[in-house]
Amino acid sequence: MRDTAAHVALELAQHSEPLPSDENTGLRSTFARTSWLNRSLRGASQAGLVNNLNDGLSWGVFPLLFTDHGLGLAAVGLIKGLYPVLWGLGQVATGHLSDRVGRKPLIVYGMLVQAGGFVLALVLLERPLLAGIVSAVLLGLGTAMVYPALIASISDHAHPAWRANALGTYRFWRDIGYAAGALVAGVLADTLGLNATVIAAAVLTAASGLLAARWINEHRSDAR
Repeated sequence: MRDTAAHVALELAQHSEPLPSDENTGLRSTFARTSWLNRSLRGASQAGLVNNLNDGLSWGVFPLLFTDHGLGLAAVGLIKGLYPVLWGLGQVATGHLSDRVGRKPLIVYGMLVQAGGFVLALVLLERPLLAGIVSAVLLGLGTAMVYPALIASISDHAHPAWRANALGTYRFWRDIGYAAGALVAGVLADTLGLNATVIAAAVLTAASGLLAARWINEHRSDAR
């Protein structure tokens, strides 16, 4: 793996907005800036958390939901396998697309596509295999849309002097979503039932997409 320090040094030298002398680039300040103080970074961080939260939630709930409606292990495996395959392959194209159309459209619409996947999982539940496949396709495509665009958005809005800390903070919030999703899935499924848990996931994911639409700015001018 090649060290990119020289690339960062070149970008710093050519950056359109020099870093103010009084700006703190330490982890504590960058954590606060990425988590809350900067609107665009806040929008991307919360979307990353919710994206992985609904991923963890779906892994806990969907196998139980579709098994309860008559599907066997092979069918459930197919459903859960489609999701990461489409996500993994799709982000090659969507990452390229985000350089053309911008990060924000892919983030916002990707979250809404995922929310639609949860809704259709219940709407089509009388035909559980169809419901599972349709929901897996939408969740996979939606995740492929947001995943590369989110981390690119963090890079866009973070000054190169503190970008590494910003990316680390984003990854902290994004990846903690897996654990949060598993915990939320267990609590909601136990108290409200599987269907209500899927509805909650749809609402939370759609709300996250709307927050991203409100907070994320496509321009680089708010990178401080």
